[in-house]
This record gives sequence, structure tokens and C-alpha cells, in this order.
Amino acid sequence: MTSMELAQASNAAVYASMVTLTLAMIFFAASFAAGRRRPVATAPALASADGPGSVAVLTREPQPADAREPGRRAANIGMSLTWLSFLTLLVGVVLRGVWAGRAPWGNMYEFSITAALGILGVFLFLSLRRDLRWLGLFVVIPALLTLGMAVTVLYTEAAQLVPALKSYWLVIHVSAAIICSGAFTLAAATAGLSLARGRAERRQGTSDVTGWTSRLPASDRLQGLTNRVVAFAFPLWTFAVVAGAIWAENAWGRYWGWDPKETWAFITWVVYAAYLHARSTAGWRGNRASWIALAGWVAFLINYFGVNIFVTSLHSYAGT
Repeated sequence: MTSMELAQASNAAVYASMVTLTLAMIFFAASFAAGRRRPVATAPALASADGPGSVAVLTREPQPADAREPGRRAANIGMSLTWLSFLTLLVGVVLRGVWAGRAPWGNMYEFSITAALGILGVFLFLSLRRDLRWLGLFVVIPALLTLGMAVTVLYTEAAQLVPALKSYWLVIHVSAAIICSGAFTLAAATAGLSLARGRAERRQGTSDVTGWTSRLPASDRLQGLTNRVVAFAFPLWTFAVVAGAIWAENAWGRYWGWDPKETWAFITWVVYAAYLHARSTAGWRGNRASWIALAGWVAFLINYFGVNIFVTSLHSYAGT
């Protein structure tokens, strides 16, 4: 394939991923709007007896899973479309790298589409271990918004990297950061949902709530999931910061200079460290810890989107 054909194929794959992701969002929304789980529907009881004088036994025919849980079929379709979108976007990212002849994150467009891939990848990986259909809508939306911003605002043609970016430490650093982007986004979604669910539980005075939050797990389960995701991502983020410092030493002869990118990376690290500390402190568990997790995600967004787009510094794409 020629360079032009590779570019067109990559762009087509990214747009196809956006289309399937939009359909996934619609099906997840339909599943979520199906209402709270209703009691299990069962067929009428049938009396059976083996012979004269025997005792009749009532039996009920089990109903299919879709009858037991409203919206389950729509959620299954949403998950299938999310897998399709992930694979299509992966093709687009790989073709972009082949076209550029390097790792596909040399500018903000490339980083954004790869970050969206990371969001979907972390969600789908965790969905292999537990049922996360209820979370699909709140993961698909940020991934779709990231892709939308990439193709409408950040798109640029592939170009050769400036000397400062020609380092395998950049590949290591950004690879870790992409995985963290997916994990932190997932943790922010569960933290925000735990606040909404917890508010409903307090207002109704019971864990068996009504309304849209009835589709969610209990608030303590959501908080536990947030904690596990952050506990996985925090060491990886620590490694990403260290790898970035080594890259800076190779590129500019110093490990740390407190430029805006480095500063916000450190702020993000501090906030998530505070979250993990809060989870281990009885007085700061629950809603307080969830708010800290959301603050960490905001710091991460400022670091990787605000600084990279609007602030010129040695580490940001705006400075290249």
C-alpha cells in the first residue's frame, strides 16, 4: 500500500470505530433505560403426579436470562459493538504507525486515538473477569468524545518526530500513560457512579433503591472497584513518571525541570497517592475517597490534554 492508501485506510478505520461506538452507546443507553431489575418472571406452576394416590408437585419452568433482566439483550449487543469498535480502532492505530514509520503517538491526534483505544481496552479486559455491562455507557461516552475531538480538532498529517521525541524511552513512557488513561477513566466513572448511588441509598434509606441508580451495584461495591482499578494503575503511573524523567535526561540532559507537563504529572501522582491513603484511613473512605479519585482524573486530563494542547513546554506536544 502507498502512503496515501495507508493514511486513508487508517482514517477510515477510525471513523468506522466511531460509528460502531455510537451504536454501542445507543444500545447501552437503551439497556440502562429499561428500568430497574424486576422480579424473576416465571411460568405458571404445573402440577404433576406419578400415579393415583401420589402427591402432586408444583414445578415452574425457568425463563430465559433476557426475561429475567430487562435490557440484557441490548447490553449484550452494546458489548459486542464495543469489541468491534476496539478492534477497528486498533487497526486504525496500527495503520497510522505503519504510515508514519514510528510509534503512533507523535502528536496529539495520535495520542488521542490511542488513549481512546486504552479506555476501551481496559474496560473490555476487566469485562472478561466480571459483568460490567452496566458500566458500558459511562465508558463508551468518554472514548467517543476523545475520538470526536481527535478527528475534528486535533487531526494532523503524520510527520517525522523532532529529535527530542526520537527515543525508545518515549515509547515506554507513553505506552504506560495510555494504559493509565484507560484505568483512570474507568476509575473516575465508577467513583462518580458510587456518589450517585450512595446519595440514592441515603435519600431512600435502603440499599434496594429505585430509579436509574437501581441499575448500578451498591455504592460500597462501586467504591471497592474504584480502589482496585486505582491500585492497579498507580504503580504503572509511577513508572510512567520515572520513564518520562529518564527520557528528559536523554533529550535535554536533566531529569526534572518543573515545567508544566512535569508539574501536572507530579500533581496527578500526589492526588492518586492521597486517594490510596484515604482508602486506608477509616475516616476518609466512602464519598470522600471517591471525590479524591475524581480530582485525580481531572488532574490527569489537565496533564495530558490541557497542557499538551494549550501550553508550550519541552514535554508537551504543543512545544513540538
